[in-house]
Amino acid sequence: MRPFELTAPATVEAALSAPGTFLAGGTTLVDLMKLNVLTPHHVVDINDLPLRGIDTRDGLRIGALERMSDVAGHPGVYPVISRALRLSASQQLRNMASIGGNLLQRTRCTYFRDVAMPCNKRQPGSGCSAIAGANRMHAVLGTSENCVATHPSDLAVALIALDAELRLAGADGSRTVRLADFYRLPGDTPEVENVLRPGELITEIVVPQLDWAERSTYVKVRDRQSYEFALCSAAVALDIQDAQVVDARVAVGGVATVPWRLPAVEAALRGAPATPESFEAAASVAAEGAKPLSHNGFKLSLLPRTIVRALLELTEGSR
Repeated sequence: MRPFELTAPATVEAALSAPGTFLAGGTTLVDLMKLNVLTPHHVVDINDLPLRGIDTRDGLRIGALERMSDVAGHPGVYPVISRALRLSASQQLRNMASIGGNLLQRTRCTYFRDVAMPCNKRQPGSGCSAIAGANRMHAVLGTSENCVATHPSDLAVALIALDAELRLAGADGSRTVRLADFYRLPGDTPEVENVLRPGELITEIVVPQLDWAERSTYVKVRDRQSYEFALCSAAVALDIQDAQVVDARVAVGGVATVPWRLPAVEAALRGAPATPESFEAAASVAAEGAKPLSHNGFKLSLLPRTIVRALLELTEGSR
């Protein structure tokens, strides 16, 4: 780790005027600084900022500095969010990591984290080592010839499914951005991962009220039971009346370069009976447009199976 200066402003205004890299829980930033992947000269500790609180009236509002474990255990938080958080990292990390930081965490691609290897995210124009390398954990959706790294956040998948928004603060004032519009596909600029402007800060996450999202879940398939990133995951919410799907929300992770909403699967579920056969038919379109690599073609079949598993988990006992 290289030397750096540390400041700890007490107000949002002071933080926005302080040049440097923001530090909250530090569970991503400190790791990358140790590896010399990130080498900021100035780190701005934002933990004293008034960006906490969880409000479940009229939807859900979460301060960006709330810790993952506190949000997961808060009454009134939708099950899909709580489950996604509980399946993320270890308990110790969940006690440290902030909600805003979770949404901004960097990819776990081993080539990105190895400064001896070419990586377009870390060094634009150097190449993507994963395309011809070890790519079992990498994306099959939303990729480009410049990057195939998956997005690591479980929480982001759940929030994308629920149409969450982010409140952002910057030198030019505040603005609101849908989380679905926040992340950027790699395209020709994989180093630009989101629409945050220089010096801008996430202050709050807002989830619209959705009463039927009480019937929701998050399924995560991984190589080991704990402290592992997803090979494939599915965030699902269902509105079922008289054994028929009235509405549905489906998003997936572990298979795409950004948290991936599946409107075609949602459309296929609407109006269909809540049966295994209907679920399998709807999930069969989930991998449309996928581009598998040499080691991750199994994700094309794992993806629909993961979605069906989540749907069945929500409907067992109601059929």
